[in-house]
Amino acid sequence: MIRLTNLKLNLDHSEDDLKSLIMFTLKISAEKLVDFTVFRRGIDARKKRNIVLLYTVDVETTEEEDLLAKFERDQSIRKTPDMEYKFVAQAPTDLGDRPVVVGFGPCGIFVGLVLAQMGYRPIILDRGKEVRERTKDTFGFWRKKTLNTESNVQYGEGGAGTFSDGKLYSQVKDKKHYGRKVLNEFVAAGAPEEILYVSKPHIGTFKLVTMVEKMRAEIIRLGGEIRFSARVDDFDIEDGKVTGLTLSDGEKIVSSHIALAIGHSARDTFQMIHDKGVYIEAKPFSVGFRIEHRQSLIDEACWGKNAGHPILGAADYKLVHHCKNGRSVYSFCMCPGGTVVAATSEENRVVTNGMSQYSRNERNANSAIVVGIDPSDYPGGPLAGIDYQRELESAAFKLGGETYDAPMQLVGDFLKGASTQETGEVEPSYKPGVKLTDLTGLLPEYCNEALREAIPAFNRKIHGFAMDDATLTAVETRTSSPICIKRDASMQSINTQGLFPAGEGAGYAGGILSAAIDGIKIAEAMALSINGVDQE
Repeated sequence: MIRLTNLKLNLDHSEDDLKSLIMFTLKISAEKLVDFTVFRRGIDARKKRNIVLLYTVDVETTEEEDLLAKFERDQSIRKTPDMEYKFVAQAPTDLGDRPVVVGFGPCGIFVGLVLAQMGYRPIILDRGKEVRERTKDTFGFWRKKTLNTESNVQYGEGGAGTFSDGKLYSQVKDKKHYGRKVLNEFVAAGAPEEILYVSKPHIGTFKLVTMVEKMRAEIIRLGGEIRFSARVDDFDIEDGKVTGLTLSDGEKIVSSHIALAIGHSARDTFQMIHDKGVYIEAKPFSVGFRIEHRQSLIDEACWGKNAGHPILGAADYKLVHHCKNGRSVYSFCMCPGGTVVAATSEENRVVTNGMSQYSRNERNANSAIVVGIDPSDYPGGPLAGIDYQRELESAAFKLGGETYDAPMQLVGDFLKGASTQETGEVEPSYKPGVKLTDLTGLLPEYCNEALREAIPAFNRKIHGFAMDDATLTAVETRTSSPICIKRDASMQSINTQGLFPAGEGAGYAGGILSAAIDGIKIAEAMALSINGVDQE
């Protein structure tokens, strides 16, 4: 097939218009056009009065070789790359110890799924509950303030991504098209087919729940085993090699190949592996607040008179500002038409996150607005970032009234340094609830200084961003893992053979898609290691 890029059409074009543009571009008649599929549909909104759609299409034609030769100098007309996923190995008949996957978030799911597809019958362990029971526990916390520390936004089937916007795009380099494998598996599990071609695909929480269940069933059908409420409390390590693990109930599992896909909030597990001597480094992450606006304001700022057009949907944004004090402030995990949610996994702490459903039809838009920090801001060793996060989360719990309500301040008051007394046009969506206060003393002063410079700067890009009645809800600390479990070229820990640090918790991903891609890479590395194949 031939791939055409950068085909431009207006918002209200017909399918015939796209077909006609393909024939015009290739200079062929309808008889020579066999079929075409849309590979990517993007949006160019640089001119709000004339928003256009940008298409990349794969075309089947009777003149493929002649056309490729004819347009060989045209970078927008190329042969469609082979994106079909190819397994790197198959399980030996005398498998022996089965590989183990610790964690069943996006990364762990794909480690387990790809291993199962290759015949390795993985054992998958997750400290939390299966996704529907976990959903009950999570919604129960939001409604009744009763926290289950082993079943919440962070722990359980599907990982933290289950309670998010379900974004499926990433900036990772993907020359082997692992991302396409991820999206195809999601569609097979019930995701809308549009995620295969829209430029910023998302799924939303409720659809993710059903998809995760179907992927679990597929792993089991292929011979895998999945256990919930199975927290790993110890690793057996002999002569620098992992030989097995021990669960919280005392059960021991023997395995020389263990993937550690535990997410960015498994703080007790981080402590355990550090105590066992597994090499860990502190790494940068970010802290800040969740900001909320009316979604209609964001739509109008981004789409102009086209706001509300069905093909555009709810607008999102991505912002960054480099401050005079040397800090960077950026938007993170932007959730159009969503809500701000409680995301703590530990008692007496407050953590915020954002979530949207597939429809993205809630009244508010929310995003983390965070300041980058690095280990020099929290000296003290590899786990010092965890202590720093906990300090901020405990302070937010206290500032919110020690009831799991979150402290909240209007943007106008924050910029002036005044305590908020009443809400305005934007109604905060955080559940369980909020306490109006002054957030100034929560973050370090360099963060306040950076945020007070960045918010007006963002207002120049999105008119209304710095409106007085926008809300800031605290505190956002779980932007990424505060540690990196270093691994070598074979994807194993640099000092613990057989332990495969994986995904966001190990410091190698940031979001559903990149975590899933890393999961595929880990599955391949484990399979090759089991089969005794040297890796480049």
